[in-house]
Amino acid sequence: MRIALFVTCFNDTMFPDTGRAVVSVLERLGHTVDFPQEQTCCGQMHFNTGYRPDAVPLVERFARTFASYDAVVTPSASCAGMVRENHPVLAEDYGPAALQRQVAELMPRVYEFTEFLTDVLDVTDVGARYPHKVAYHPTCHSLRGLRLGDRPERLLRAVKGLDLVDIPAADSCCGFGGTFAVKNADTSAAMLADKNAAVLDSGAEVLCAADNSCLMHIGGGLSRQGSVVRTVHLAEILAATEGATQ
Repeated sequence: MRIALFVTCFNDTMFPDTGRAVVSVLERLGHTVDFPQEQTCCGQMHFNTGYRPDAVPLVERFARTFASYDAVVTPSASCAGMVRENHPVLAEDYGPAALQRQVAELMPRVYEFTEFLTDVLDVTDVGARYPHKVAYHPTCHSLRGLRLGDRPERLLRAVKGLDLVDIPAADSCCGFGGTFAVKNADTSAAMLADKNAAVLDSGAEVLCAADNSCLMHIGGGLSRQGSVVRTVHLAEILAATEGATQ
């Protein structure tokens, strides 16, 4: 199986360790992962802010870059949702028939990291060890968009030493929403305050999620409160082998 990592521009710029963690887990499971250098933004920012025609060249580039792979894996539910749900919309509304065909052929091969592990590779125990009390935040894109369900929790429960704790009102939004946090700062801050209170109530040492964007938002709020709770992408927990004997 030819597997490509779609790291996303957000992760590549700010959280490169998450991409490395995805590769580490997949290599541990016996797979080789390519990183096509031609990849770039999926166009989500353009799409969500109304610049939809400007996103079309990014759709074309994505389809061209990943066309030859059996699976395209990304550690971002947000970007996976953009590609699977909105690339076909952009191709149909603004692209030629050839682009529509390319997008339609590629979309079934694009996976968020946890669904690739559970649904395609059929694994939950990836050989990780992470002896910490961890809470999982189901981001809006992972919960409501991709409908990941309990896939992330199944993977976390299989991690040796990990104590998975619940967050009160876990399915509530953290208030990030990309440009929403900028355009509606007061509302976003109020939502973040509720989410951070719930995280602190959980007693977790670490908060994880399938989107670094939401973790950045929550982590920023926690740090300003002086909290010692850390935010860590789920892929980095699955790549960890803390305390394992060699």
